[in-house]
Amino acid sequence: MSKMSPVQKLMRFTGRLRYILGPASSSPLDHEMTPENKALLKSQQEATVQWITVTRADGSTYLVPKDPTDKSLR
Repeated sequence: MSKMSPVQKLMRFTGRLRYILGPASSSPLDHEMTPENKALLKSQQEATVQWITVTRADGSTYLVPKDPTDKSLR
């Protein structure tokens, strides 16, 4: 019997792990969004509308409120 290459050894080892632990689970990415996920997405989008991204001269960025009278974070 010829010597096994490192790749073959790895594949054999991971095959044994899959036998013990089971196959990796995967889910499709094109499924319909649940009502909870839709509500969460909407609330996150509404929260991002109230901020403006400001870029400094050195290229770094930070967020400030859109409301010019709000000086809490400036």
